[in-house]
Amino acid sequence: MNLAYIPSPSTGVIHLGPIPLRGYAFCIIIGVFVAVWLGNKRWIARGGKPGTVADIAVWAVPFGLVGGRLYHVITDYQLYFGEGRNWVDAFKIWEGGLGIWGAIALGAVGAWIGCRLRGIPLPAWADALAPGIALAQACGRWGNWFNQELYGRATDLPWAVEISDGPNRVAGTYHPTFLYESLWCLGVAALVIWADRRFKLGHGRAFALYVAAYCVGRGWIEYMRVDEAHHILGVRLNVWTSIVVFILAVVYLVLSAKLRPGREEVVEPDRGPAASDPATKDEPKDPADGDSEPKADADAEDAAEAGAGAAAEPEAGTGAKAGAKAEDATEDATEDAVTADAEAPKTAKKL
Repeated sequence: MNLAYIPSPSTGVIHLGPIPLRGYAFCIIIGVFVAVWLGNKRWIARGGKPGTVADIAVWAVPFGLVGGRLYHVITDYQLYFGEGRNWVDAFKIWEGGLGIWGAIALGAVGAWIGCRLRGIPLPAWADALAPGIALAQACGRWGNWFNQELYGRATDLPWAVEISDGPNRVAGTYHPTFLYESLWCLGVAALVIWADRRFKLGHGRAFALYVAAYCVGRGWIEYMRVDEAHHILGVRLNVWTSIVVFILAVVYLVLSAKLRPGREEVVEPDRGPAASDPATKDEPKDPADGDSEPKADADAEDAAEAGAGAAAEPEAGTGAKAGAKAEDATEDATEDAVTADAEAPKTAKKL
């Protein structure tokens, strides 16, 4: 008998009057807010504007939810279109069933649209949001705990999750794969943040690192799950998907580092006049600003010429006295010229 285990909620829905609060949806919503909050902080740190991440998330999140649901329904179509099944259940997203692969793929399309409208590069936005997406997944996986789904093989470990009798499940204690993946995603977020600070990842490489690291964890966790799934060559479909996506992410990391090294210097260029800072605008120039220094130089030259003329034309017959006066005049003219040159910058500065 297993005396230590993680109990599961008796119900995944709490009713506040006529309003049902579903644990699965609540975990998804928390994850979205965490991703946007962290992504906004990282975006601002890279030179972006506050609010840009949220504006683009308005496009990315709905596309991601639709993509995640489509992937789940397509890959597990027998749950909704098999004999005795009701196809309407395919729209009941609150009952669980979101494929991360479809969510990321179609969410990227929505993000691309939002980035195009704002005139910013999608890879830079994805880099800022990458660790936040991992945290969102860490939160979202607890929705599986509320729904008592996606657990692993039977075990009597102290951290096993207790599952009660229900549709398509047998009571017992099982590996809490939702907890394993949640903890793995926390580690992925920490890895991306560290690597981004250490290596200054740019041009989508932080996002590619998140994808590659997540795929590694998803691969071994998927092997532990016992829920119904399609198999190819005896291997679960999601394991093959993890392998293919991991390879693509690593290839992108290598090629991107060679073709576009470094990080984007500008992630959100200003395109509107409202974004300009009044304090940085050029002040109107005084019409006399450009003429003050040449004018002072001209005064100095005039004084020098006057001194030279006085020295060159002494009156005849004055003898030594006239020569002395001419010499004095030359010295005075020279002093005036030197004084004018020294005062020229001050005059320009005052003007």
